[in-house]
Amino acid sequence: MAIRLEAGARLVVATHNPGKARELAEILEGRYRLVTAGELGLSEPEETEATFTGNALLKARAAAMASGLPALADDSGLSVAGLDGAPGVLSARWAGPGKDFAPAMARIERELAERGADSPRAYFTCALALAWPDDLAVVAEGRIDGDLVFPPRGDRGFGYDPIFRPDGHDLTFGEMDPAAKDAMSHRARAFSRLKAALA
Repeated sequence: MAIRLEAGARLVVATHNPGKARELAEILEGRYRLVTAGELGLSEPEETEATFTGNALLKARAAAMASGLPALADDSGLSVAGLDGAPGVLSARWAGPGKDFAPAMARIERELAERGADSPRAYFTCALALAWPDDLAVVAEGRIDGDLVFPPRGDRGFGYDPIFRPDGHDLTFGEMDPAAKDAMSHRARAFSRLKAALA
C-alpha cells in the first residue's frame, strides 16, 4: 500500500519549539494546513530513544494518536567529533528546561578546550517522521557537515546555529538569511528524502 499525504491535508507539526515550527513550515512551502502540537495543547512525550529517528517516530506517533491527524515530527541535534558525537540526541537537554542554548554552546567550547581538540568538526542531523493515527509511518534523515566557531555569531535561527558554519560557507547558520539556511539545512535534506519516500 502506498503511503501518501495529499496536498492541503491538515497536518500536526509535533513540536512546541517556535523556531523549529517556523523552519518546518518554510520547508513544507504551504503544501499542508499546519497546526502545532503546542497549539493543540498536546503534551510532549519523553524522548527515550537512543537515535534521532527513534525519537522522531516516538513524537510523531504520540501526536498522531492524540490528535487523530497525520503528524510530522523532527528530532535533530548537533554532533561534535571532538566530543565523541555529543551532545547528539541530548542536544536539547544540554540547553536545560528553559531551552537556553547559550550555556550549552559555552559547554561545547569548554569541553573541546579541556580535551585539547584541535579540529572542531561537527554536523547537524535531522530525522523527520510522518505518522498516521493507524500507526503507519515513514521516516527520513538528513545531515549537513561543517565546523564550529567561537564565540557564537549571529542571532538568526535557533539552538546551536550561532556556532555552526556549514562547509563551503563563511557565515554561521545564526548569521544566514533564514531562506538560505532552509535551502541547505539538515531539515531540507531530510524533507527531500521524505518527499521521495512519499512519492
